[in-house]
Amino acid sequence: MKLVCSQAELNTALQLVSRAVASRPTHPVLANVLLTADAGTGRLSLTGFDLNLGIQTSLSASVEASGAVTLPARLLGEIVSRLSVDSPITLATDEASEQVELTSLSGSYQMRAMPADEFPDLPLVENGTALRVDAVSLVQALRGTLFASSADEAKQLLTGVHLRFEGRHLEAASTDGHRLAVLTVNDALQDDPTAAGSAEGITSDDGSLAVTLPARSLREVERLIAGWKSDDPVTLFYDRGQVVVLAADQMVTSRTLEGTYPNYRQLIPDGFTRTIDLERRPFMAALERVAVLADQHNNVVRISTDPTAGLVQISADAQDVGSGSESLPATLTGEAVQIAFNVRYVLDGLKAMEGDRISLQCNAPTTPAILTPADNAAGFTYLVMPVQIRN
Repeated sequence: MKLVCSQAELNTALQLVSRAVASRPTHPVLANVLLTADAGTGRLSLTGFDLNLGIQTSLSASVEASGAVTLPARLLGEIVSRLSVDSPITLATDEASEQVELTSLSGSYQMRAMPADEFPDLPLVENGTALRVDAVSLVQALRGTLFASSADEAKQLLTGVHLRFEGRHLEAASTDGHRLAVLTVNDALQDDPTAAGSAEGITSDDGSLAVTLPARSLREVERLIAGWKSDDPVTLFYDRGQVVVLAADQMVTSRTLEGTYPNYRQLIPDGFTRTIDLERRPFMAALERVAVLADQHNNVVRISTDPTAGLVQISADAQDVGSGSESLPATLTGEAVQIAFNVRYVLDGLKAMEGDRISLQCNAPTTPAILTPADNAAGFTYLVMPVQIRN
């Protein structure tokens, strides 16, 4: 194998695929990236795969001799990132493909390789369901839900985001057991995947298509699409236990999370007796300031309403450290209430929203509260469980 390519393009591609390289590989080759050069297409393909998440991308190259080889991802990335941006990189293997030489204006480096045939094949979806999803809609759905997924591997199903396709609509949901984020995007799909009948292994009881994917995989999908300068739809392929996302010359493969995702819709109350309507950014700023004290003691902030004065008070009391409070004007309905939250949960939801005003709705200090944008054109619902406090 012998080729010449751009240092900047190779460096960008390595940074992308290295996110799928195993940090603690079960086999030495999983610490490597696979490089495949094709003289016919003039492309160099790079692949990282840890057996759960796979990322593949390609870049243009002047390929003199086709071939494939695997190299240590971390070492290769550190060498390439330090080479001169102004000089193209020549990459060549010896006849036995046991050593690779990288040559640049600044010098040459030799690296020991491992054979390409030891690298596991990326899963391919041949007979599954294909969905064409609007790229902007998919990014919007992921940004509105990824943050609420669980980091606890013991709750494996909750470490993912549940994607539900019905008609041409996409609904994404995630929960860690303390909060729930649901975002619905209309006209996210190019066509109705359920119109042609059921899809094996993905169709739920109500006729919609549903799949739960690990948050780690979806963060890479979001990062990939967010930097993609194209109006073309993203293609999502699903087949028994595996999803492949294709965007131009880039691909992300991921296993699915097996099991029945919680019926999150039944957690959202049908109605509310109290509503707080206020400006989103001043509310966030006040919470950030009060959070300095809340962080000293369990992250708890209290939100109290005064309907007569039309004010909301945000306060934190850190025992033996100090206390603080701020008041904001708000439009209030219902009786006065004092309710407490983990301030980080509330801030996460507010940061995921758009719009100038938000609405916080609740029934009692011990029942779930809902945060939504005031106009809620985006179809975003954020449920937070309150913290029980002793007066």
